[in-house]
Amino acid sequence: MPPRVEPDADIDLRTLSAEQRELLTVQAAKAYYDLDQTMGDIAKRLGLTRWQVGRLLKEAREQGIVRIEIIPRAQRRPDLESRLQRAYDLRDAVVVPHSGDPDARFSDARFSDGSILDSVAQAAGQLIAALHPRPSLIGVSWGRTMAAVAHWLPRPWNDGVEVVLLNGAMTLHSTAIRTNNIAELFALAGGGRATLLPVPAIVGRPETREVLERDPVIASVLALADAAEVICFGLGGVTADSVLVQSGYIDEADIARLRRSGAVGDVLGRFIGADGAIIDPALDARTIGLDLALARGKPVSIGVAVGREKHAVVLAGLRARLINVLVTDEQTALVALEAAHG
Repeated sequence: MPPRVEPDADIDLRTLSAEQRELLTVQAAKAYYDLDQTMGDIAKRLGLTRWQVGRLLKEAREQGIVRIEIIPRAQRRPDLESRLQRAYDLRDAVVVPHSGDPDARFSDARFSDGSILDSVAQAAGQLIAALHPRPSLIGVSWGRTMAAVAHWLPRPWNDGVEVVLLNGAMTLHSTAIRTNNIAELFALAGGGRATLLPVPAIVGRPETREVLERDPVIASVLALADAAEVICFGLGGVTADSVLVQSGYIDEADIARLRRSGAVGDVLGRFIGADGAIIDPALDARTIGLDLALARGKPVSIGVAVGREKHAVVLAGLRARLINVLVTDEQTALVALEAAHG
């Protein structure tokens, strides 16, 4: 409790301990932002001056006790969304317009304010938070796109939700942006619990995968992933900056070989061709995570993708019905529509 003083007294903030000052800051911030009290009312109740209340509120923002986000009304292309739903028999679609150079090259590494990835990730976060009925269990993948989605999830988006990781995420190499803790971030934003899959995405031998998947702990996580009626994942391109390359699971020679074999990208770490079929059975036999056949049967399967590098894998995911909810940018949507009518 703050020191008891007469209402017109002036507490010297400099005499307070760090703990006392933080407590006073939280009280002021809660009264101002949650209870809609005026700075004058707060000053009178806490025995402060209006200037001191203003100083505490400023500190609350600077120290992260209070976080203010300016989120404008989402811009969308409902005309393209409806056309996508009809063309691919989708449950839902969200298309974010791109107002910049139509020939600009996208990159999943763009986390700067106003980037198209931020806009699409924000739209995905809002869609997930608005799901009805609210899922008690949701499965998620990992990667840069999903890291952006987790960042933009409204807090709290689903109180008490259980989040399970759909594919192995232990990495061999560190990366500039941490991309393998997505289940934890989803659960934290929802005030829930994360169940992780504590194994590599790809192991060295098929026998290793078989042994790991028979382990009771790993088997229980995979069973939970199977049980999730709602899943959300990013789609990966066949590029040298793929998170699977950056994390050390495969190298650029593997990427070149996969391209020659007809791979257009990966879904849940599994490389697929233009028809959505597994392109490299030997590599797939070493991959740990949700089977794509199970993904195809989910009531809600949300795919999130941005940019030219993802056009082909988005098309494959749509054609193979691995996705029944698509969140993407305008150009990707136009490519998908052109392919559907071509």
